[in-house]
Amino acid sequence: MTGIELVAAERRRQIEAEGWSAEHDDEHDKGELVDAAICYAANKRNGPCWFRRHRGVAVREARLSLSIVNGVDSPAWADPYWPWPEKCDKREKHDRLRSLAIAGALIAAEIDRLQRLEVMPRDVAAG
Repeated sequence: MTGIELVAAERRRQIEAEGWSAEHDDEHDKGELVDAAICYAANKRNGPCWFRRHRGVAVREARLSLSIVNGVDSPAWADPYWPWPEKCDKREKHDRLRSLAIAGALIAAEIDRLQRLEVMPRDVAAG
């Protein structure tokens, strides 16, 4: 399979097996899909990437503020760049190729989400 075929197959799997519908993706309007894609592309085993060095402080501060507001302690496993709960973090179980396919599929999901916003009337998109 080519790279684009691997990404397309992973996106199909996310929709069909995981149930990540367009409506579900539309709920992730704060960059979560892109953040997760970057995390998968960097892969836990490959150490820090450009994103982590240059954007990390702001992301970490935002996560800590959120946990304080909600009265939740930041768990020890917490990756300040990972946008979702620990149970959704499956990066450790994937090899490099699979991680990159997942990252590509998450980027495709974000592209689709943004394209849906462009065709919605502004008042509907604003919420």
